[in-house]
Amino acid sequence: MDLANRVKTLTPSSTLAITAKAKELKSQGHDVIGLGAGEPDFNTPEYIIKAAESAMKNGFTKYTPSGGILNLREAIVSKFNQDNDLEYSTDQIIVTTGAKHALYTLFQVLLNENDEVIVPAPYWVSYPEQIKLAGGKPIVVDADEKNNFKLTPEQLEAAITSKTKAFIINSPSNPTGMMYDKEELQKLGEICLEHNIIIVSDEIYEKLIYTSDKHVSIAALSEQLKEQTIVVNGVSKSHAMTGWRIGYAAGPKEIIKAMTNLASHSTSNPTSIAQYAALAAYDTKEDPNAEMRKTFKERLELSLELLNDIPGISCIRPKGAFYLFPNVIEAVKSNGFESVDEWVTALLEEEKVALVPGSGFGAPNNVRLSYATSIDLLEEAAKRIKRFVLNHQSK
Repeated sequence: MDLANRVKTLTPSSTLAITAKAKELKSQGHDVIGLGAGEPDFNTPEYIIKAAESAMKNGFTKYTPSGGILNLREAIVSKFNQDNDLEYSTDQIIVTTGAKHALYTLFQVLLNENDEVIVPAPYWVSYPEQIKLAGGKPIVVDADEKNNFKLTPEQLEAAITSKTKAFIINSPSNPTGMMYDKEELQKLGEICLEHNIIIVSDEIYEKLIYTSDKHVSIAALSEQLKEQTIVVNGVSKSHAMTGWRIGYAAGPKEIIKAMTNLASHSTSNPTSIAQYAALAAYDTKEDPNAEMRKTFKERLELSLELLNDIPGISCIRPKGAFYLFPNVIEAVKSNGFESVDEWVTALLEEEKVALVPGSGFGAPNNVRLSYATSIDLLEEAAKRIKRFVLNHQSK
């Protein structure tokens, strides 16, 4: 059977591939430590679960408006106002089946054939694939590790052509955990305004920051930037609700209307029950992030120290999310492997530790390690990685 050309160009997710291999080994009885998780290891807060139960019992199990129920969009408007100093109306908000679906739908309504989107690398694995599925062309620009994996204004300017339609920024970042500060965002934003480039600001990790730095949305820097930016966010990471699949986008009315119209012909609407759960997540004074932030910060400090103690591995300190993105190329070379991908595969097979190779994120010298797991497992994983590196050095 001949498949559509649009799917023939897709690159399989390296995250899912390593996860599948780890699950296969586990099913065979091996003691596998999986550090590829892209989700908090906390359960959804109880008050959110109860809100979902209440919604089911009260009959909120029907279709909803394609763009999301009004009271959830109102809660999102309030969230933007309180957290980000951004003012939106409800017709500038669309609720989607996860933030991933918001991004997918956005690219579908924005891009024409061969429109270019500038994607800083390291990048989240789905950005380039979603752009290609919309007929666009991802223009990957390497952000130097020496600059904390952040794109410079000079790099952005140099990547712009007559076909450039949009620019993606992800802060805090998956996979690096790095953040752009206000001044950096301002400079990048000014370039986008000068060239009339749409900014896609993925802010899904904004609540998971472990320094005194404050998350800044590029849309909040000026009214002009707000009019040219689509902000994407959701409750998946902030409220440990990855499986509930509720994300959203905020931006110019005409873009949000187009996204809503497209969603009406794809998903119809986000799950009704999950929408009421998300409403409870935002309609409370509780801080579900406090415990996660405290725990993740402790794990970050420990993991960073342990990793940097392994020969040939170096890792800069991230500011947010729940990932480390160490450079392992020296260990790979000293261990006699041709690539990081080979090294990661051998590590999983020999020591049963699952990391995600950086090649899937556009950074072939690195690996992504999630510290969304217990301290005991992080310590054991570091012990195994160090043993693996030392054993192969002696061969």
